[in-house]
Amino acid sequence: MSDILIRAREPADMADLTELLNQPRAIWGTLQMPFVSLDARQKRAAASPPGDLHLMAVIDGKVIGSASLNRFENRRAHAGSIGMAVHDAYAGRGAGTALMAALVGQADNWLNLKRLELNVWSDNARAIALYERFGFEREGEFRNYAWRDGAYANSVAMARLRP
Repeated sequence: MSDILIRAREPADMADLTELLNQPRAIWGTLQMPFVSLDARQKRAAASPPGDLHLMAVIDGKVIGSASLNRFENRRAHAGSIGMAVHDAYAGRGAGTALMAALVGQADNWLNLKRLELNVWSDNARAIALYERFGFEREGEFRNYAWRDGAYANSVAMARLRP
């Protein structure tokens, strides 16, 4: 994991991020749609709320992972939602762990968030195990949550409460 750099997303990252999020396993593991263009990805990034945190995992100058922390407002200002993806060719090399450590560290030490939450496909055992290592617990299951790969798939709601 020592060769993985975690840093903020930069405009120059969009081509690598588009490649990453167009990978078959990344599409399968997220709510991303296949065949998203670089232009569409750039427009989406430009419309992102300024308080959101977008981190990149980088190896040798190439973006190989992405994670975000979206803070809620008003009566949910104590909470945030996270999402992440890793390039298919770099799965299992520690990018997910490094990104999660950075997100949790930011939430705990800089944003004072009490609650982090996420949704993960119920059949994504690898991601669920990663989240559990960081203190996330299952809170429920959304049946037929979304259409994925020709069928409806269930999603697990998970959350981490900071003590």
